[in-house]
Amino acid sequence: MELEDGVVYQEEPGGSGAVMSERVSGLAGSIYREFERLIGRYDEEVVKELMPLVVAVLENLDSVFAQDQEHQVELELLRDDNEQLITQYEREKALRKHAEEVRANGGGDGGRGPAVDAGRARVAS
Repeated sequence: MELEDGVVYQEEPGGSGAVMSERVSGLAGSIYREFERLIGRYDEEVVKELMPLVVAVLENLDSVFAQDQEHQVELELLRDDNEQLITQYEREKALRKHAEEVRANGGGDGGRGPAVDAGRARVAS
């Protein structure tokens, strides 16, 4: 079994064609160099059964890194949404409190606001 230069990880046919993450690529390179050292010292039989397992682990690790990145993006979007909702809630809460204070202080408009009262005045004229 010959190890080709630089080929430790390869996309499956019909795969997404995505490039391996930098962290996994670094690990793959280190493992590849260690495999070369073992083959040079002993024989290719030493890594024959191990190589496909290591490649599968690296592929799975890369997939997990990709999912983690997607989750980080989604989390950031959800945090932004949450911040906007909290801001909107606080604004509406303040407006409601103000309207209740106006009503409690005898605003006389029943919480309708000056625009409604002004409209009635024009109709009555």
